Amino acid sequence: MAAHFSLFSLPLRYFLEVARTGSVNQAAQRQHVAASAVSRQLGKLEDALGVALFERQARGMALTAAGARLLAHLSAQEGQALGLVQQLQDLAEQQAQQVRVACTEGFAASFLPRVMAAFRAEHSRVHLHLRVAEPEEVSALLLHGEADLALKYSMAPEKGVQVLHSAVAPVHAVVSVHHPLARRRSVRVADVVEFPLLLGGVSTTGRRLFDLSCTVQGLRYAPAVESNFSSALLPLLGERDVVLASYLTAAPGVEGGTLVALAFDEPQLQQRRLQVLGLEGREPSPLVQQFAQALVAAIERYGKRKVGGRRRPAAG
Repeated sequence: MAAHFSLFSLPLRYFLEVARTGSVNQAAQRQHVAASAVSRQLGKLEDALGVALFERQARGMALTAAGARLLAHLSAQEGQALGLVQQLQDLAEQQAQQVRVACTEGFAASFLPRVMAAFRAEHSRVHLHLRVAEPEEVSALLLHGEADLALKYSMAPEKGVQVLHSAVAPVHAVVSVHHPLARRRSVRVADVVEFPLLLGGVSTTGRRLFDLSCTVQGLRYAPAVESNFSSALLPLLGERDVVLASYLTAAPGVEGGTLVALAFDEPQLQQRRLQVLGLEGREPSPLVQQFAQALVAAIERYGKRKVGGRRRPAAG
């Protein structure tokens, strides 16, 4: 495909054809144009350079000394141009095989790696790129063209992004199966603040909604542990501790029978949405679309589960 593509201007392409065939008519046939069009472009090129490139002879077109030098130069440039075209086509093919995902830190610990592993098993040539960042930076990566998809929690619409999937994603109180609150179907914020709290940073959506609910109810608390790396909190969870987290984050422990994810009664903690985002106005590659579909399917599988439920370890 690269052999039929040229980075040269129209007059130079016609010059090369005439120089190699020695005939205006043959050059015109190879370029699929009229012979008069080739002659006209050659005349413009010679006028622009101020020198004759061909001697018009009875048997065809013969290069002048100036024409021979131009041919040698263009032949060398053509080889380089074809190499560049091939590199660009290789890059386009590589980009068609890549999926760049940006997400907030909570998804990177378990949920997203599992989705990526399953996708790799079905698409052996895919190049997956995962960027983990703060919520605002995740959106910026998408807007700046550094990510194809973004996965984050959101509480309000954002300009310039397209919502590919949106699901309600309440904040949960995650506790050990041995916690005093573990057998409840739901809890209130007032119940939770009576226990040691392991919390993410104040910029996280879960923390912001929890603090809003505390403000509305006039409740105060002092975190026992606070970290901007939420994945560090669940391993620290003691039998009386509470971690604020999404069900997706707690799912491995809930499904393994060691944790319980309790829903809050307060409406403030139901106002968060989990969103898969793309860049508005950009048509994603087929592979990116397939990954987005796999991501949405995985989210929906968790959405159909009863998140307040728990599995008890088998009796020993």
